[in-house]
Amino acid sequence: MAKVTGIGGVFFKSRGDSAALAAWYQAHLGIAVEPWGGAVLRWPDDKANDGGLTVWTVATHDSTWFSPSDSAFMINYRVDDLDELLVQLRAAGVAIAGGPESHENGKFAWVMDPDGNKLELWQPLAWDEKNKDA
Repeated sequence: MAKVTGIGGVFFKSRGDSAALAAWYQAHLGIAVEPWGGAVLRWPDDKANDGGLTVWTVATHDSTWFSPSDSAFMINYRVDDLDELLVQLRAAGVAIAGGPESHENGKFAWVMDPDGNKLELWQPLAWDEKNKDA
C-alpha cells in the first residue's frame, strides 16, 4: 500500500502583508526565505538526536491547544537551541506565549506571529523520561 512518508511542506495564508510576514519569520526564526517567497528546510541541517521526526496530529474540534490563536492550525518548528532562540526573540520584542517546558521528547515554547498564529518551537531530544527535568 502506498503511504505518506513525511511532511513535504507547510502552506498557509497571511492575513495581511505576506512579504512582511515572511520577513518576520526570517528575522526572528532564522528561516532562510528565498527570492520566490518561501524556504526549503532540509533534514541534514537538523543535528538533533531524535532520528528526525515530524509529528502529525488531528486536534478535536473543541481543543484549546492553539489558543490564544483562533487559527485552525499550529505549526511546530524544530529548533537547534531553544534557550538561545528565546533570548533572541525576547530581545527583539517578540512575546513568548508559553514555556519553555521540558518533556520526554525535548523542550518546547510557544510564540505568536504577527498574524496571530500560535507557533510551537521544539528542541527535539530522543525520547527519555529523564528529559522532563532537562
